[in-house]
Amino acid sequence: MAGLLKKKKSREAEIPTASMADIAFLLLIFFLVTTTIDVDTGIGMVLPPPLEDETPPPVKERNMLKILINEQGQILLEDRPSAVNMVRGEIKKHVTNFGREANYSESPNKAVISIKTAAQTPYNAYIDVLDETWMAYFEIWDSEARQKGHVDYTAYVNAIVDGPNEIREKFPAAISIAEPDTQ
Repeated sequence: MAGLLKKKKSREAEIPTASMADIAFLLLIFFLVTTTIDVDTGIGMVLPPPLEDETPPPVKERNMLKILINEQGQILLEDRPSAVNMVRGEIKKHVTNFGREANYSESPNKAVISIKTAAQTPYNAYIDVLDETWMAYFEIWDSEARQKGHVDYTAYVNAIVDGPNEIREKFPAAISIAEPDTQ
């Protein structure tokens, strides 16, 4: 009888690793799909090619519209306090002056918009002024495109395809962004 009652060896409990790998893979996919990665984006601007010599061309005082932004985000347009919503109108007046008024540019080709900030200027104030500057140019280009018989500037650009952009040649966007003062 002693031979009949053999001790059964107990098997150790096993964890099924195949299904665990499947679950781990599904969790990995879930987190890859649902996680958002914050990508910092900058301001897209096309810079002019570098100058051969380092000295910038001279600009007459009347052709330059100076915009200064201080540490509190306050704007000075030609040394006069101004609100951000007045920037666009002043730029349009400056660029499209065609030499009529002595305080504004001689021609659109000579008009330069100079934006200068203080080192501690709030970023939003700088972006607001830059947006108003570009909006002024887009409104000028839209107006010129309508005079040429197009719905707007975008329609004009789509119509010319590979030809020269006469509107951008007539009203070039000359924007100077000066280094902030560090004090």
